[in-house]
Amino acid sequence: MPEVMREPVIEILALGKQFGSNQVLRDIHFSAMKGEVTCIIGASGSGKSTLLRCINMLETPTGGQVLFHGKDIQDGAVPLAQYHARVGMVFQQFNLFNNMTAMANCVIGQMKVLRRSRAQSEENALHYLDKVGMSPYIHAKPKQLSGGQKQRVAIARALAMDPEVLLFDEPTSALDPETVGEVLAVMRDLAGGGLTMLVVTHEMAFARDVAHRVVFMDGGVIVEDDTPEVIFTRPAMERTREFLARVL
Repeated sequence: MPEVMREPVIEILALGKQFGSNQVLRDIHFSAMKGEVTCIIGASGSGKSTLLRCINMLETPTGGQVLFHGKDIQDGAVPLAQYHARVGMVFQQFNLFNNMTAMANCVIGQMKVLRRSRAQSEENALHYLDKVGMSPYIHAKPKQLSGGQKQRVAIARALAMDPEVLLFDEPTSALDPETVGEVLAVMRDLAGGGLTMLVVTHEMAFARDVAHRVVFMDGGVIVEDDTPEVIFTRPAMERTREFLARVL
């Protein structure tokens, strides 16, 4: 059988990020392939979240390139608003609008950015709120929801923009242990549906069971990038082995 062509959606070339004299990322190279889940693991302060924020242009890289379908995001080839619509982000702290209902949170971006009608936006929002198990709560505001429920609304909001890629920045780290499972279940479902996902996570079981690739970062560099089987059972690098020995 011929091998399926693996198509990079996002390519990172020699990416660097500096805050003052602090070099947070150095010479990062990797690609996010269409339909694949890539989990980025590593200790706190290793540069994982900064990498995600550079990919989404919430932080401006100080060197290197972020390519989306081969086009350099920083040279304006793809308008930033259009890029943000195609590459969604789910944050650690949910970032919902506290004065809006779950439904309104999922509608506003579609109307403002994608120029959809209210009726179309609401229909789409309801589809994704239902998908993440939040359709009974469409009229609830964030203060009436648990952390896990807020994060599921945040995922529905991102999905309602019909992104090609979804970035998750430690989506379970602000949650109570009992609500972590409900968010991971939604993410497993999305991964099974073929969505391209980049996930910064401390959830090693999720990375091992769901990811196609696992990237281990330490000290602002990618130490190892391989399949979950290799990373978790026979990592090549001593730093990877030390990290996994601490967290597993």
